[in-house]
Amino acid sequence: MKWTQCKVYINDEAIEAVSYMLTEQGIQGIEVVDNTLSNEDKEEIIVDYIEDGVIDNNRDTFIRFYLSEQEDVTEKIDEIKAKIKDIGKYLEVGKTNIELTIIDDEDWANNWKKYYKPFKIDNNIIIKPTWEKYTKKTHDDVIIEIDPGMAFGSGTHETTSMCVSMINKYLSKDDLVIDVGCGSGILGITAAKLGAGEVTCIDLDKNAVKAAKENVVTNKVDDKVNVLNGDLLKMVDIKANMVVANIMADIIMILAKGVAKYLIPNGIFISSGIILDRVEDVKDALLANGFEIVEIKRMGEWAAIVSRPVS
Repeated sequence: MKWTQCKVYINDEAIEAVSYMLTEQGIQGIEVVDNTLSNEDKEEIIVDYIEDGVIDNNRDTFIRFYLSEQEDVTEKIDEIKAKIKDIGKYLEVGKTNIELTIIDDEDWANNWKKYYKPFKIDNNIIIKPTWEKYTKKTHDDVIIEIDPGMAFGSGTHETTSMCVSMINKYLSKDDLVIDVGCGSGILGITAAKLGAGEVTCIDLDKNAVKAAKENVVTNKVDDKVNVLNGDLLKMVDIKANMVVANIMADIIMILAKGVAKYLIPNGIFISSGIILDRVEDVKDALLANGFEIVEIKRMGEWAAIVSRPVS
């Protein structure tokens, strides 16, 4: 199969935001060539595959990814350019030109997997790729097996990790949970394994729905978790104890206008995917729509906000 190699030249401060946006677009195997990264930094990165030996102080920072010949490359690139322009409203993105090269290479898609290893969130949640082995260290360990496929949601990104941590903190046994924009299903699966009674996962992307359904079965929680293909909350008519949305600030602000009707009194709304510069915007939107802020958690350049509707 032929692939289009895409190189987006970007300012260092926008690397995380643009990488996150690309994964939201269903793009797998992102490579970051960043002159600011030390060897120690490289060892810490799991999802973003940084190719050994390519860092050169004489070249610009860029993000590299691939599109298959089965996709409308022109349409996808135009969409990516528009989203980078949006990011540029809040961060210095730089020249952001995109170089395209046609290649024959079927091995790239699996390269990133060797950097994705089991890791722990909080003291008891272990995110384990399906192709890796892991033995429980304690009886309390909760193992979540994930194959992200073409969907976003390996758990290593700060936004996903914060959501997992907040679910662990605020979920009660037998709670009803809605995961909006579920990606690989990692958040819904985590909720189910932590004791939720019923979980509804929703995503617009059919690749995400496929990956989530497969991960739900792998984790043996298909009796609790239902995965739907649809638009935000339009697919459900239930009231949940918890709604989780790891999306983007602008969409969370839209959700804030109507999500309360899907929550029981005193229900919890966990929102993430929020660049630090947008925290006050999202906070103001939640307050304006009758929510109170319970907690704001920050990690790296990102934030998660826990809120609840005021009775």
